[in-house]
Amino acid sequence: MDTLFFEYKNELLGTAICLLVLLILKYLGTKAIKKVGKISDINEVRTRLIIKYSTVGLTTFGIVALILIWGVEMKDIGLVFSSVFAVIGVALFAQWSILSNVTAGVILFFSFPFKIGDKIKIMDKEIELPNEVYLIEDIRAFHIHLRRNNGELFTYPNNMMLQKAIALAQTYEDSLERSEVL
Repeated sequence: MDTLFFEYKNELLGTAICLLVLLILKYLGTKAIKKVGKISDINEVRTRLIIKYSTVGLTTFGIVALILIWGVEMKDIGLVFSSVFAVIGVALFAQWSILSNVTAGVILFFSFPFKIGDKIKIMDKEIELPNEVYLIEDIRAFHIHLRRNNGELFTYPNNMMLQKAIALAQTYEDSLERSEVL
């Protein structure tokens, strides 16, 4: 045990100093952020969020400093970071619902029978007002912005636009008028 301590004396001392400096910086930073938040009359929730961001930044800085103190080579760090980012990428972006919304958004944007500016009716029992006419304001990557007649903005997932029956408002109203005549 004594040989281990003497062999890594510089690294252990550097680690202790690094952790002490990080704790002092976290304390001073938190105090300063709270003071600025109080002086500027910023919402307490937002102040805590900024404190959380600064803590994450300091922690990241501390991890990098400890890696450098312990003499880890840059090629090893690159391997670890690329592996971590690959796992995070798969976890965040490979979910079916996200991919289906993006794919549906592309399909809706390029080759579906309605476009931005059209008025549509969504035949879905789960919608509050199923026979209401909506104006398509925007087709985004994950959802569509629909404007109700009363001016309220309504978002609807892109994949649901492909799964539910959608009628162009003019076509739907024309078919209702023809069925009433018959």
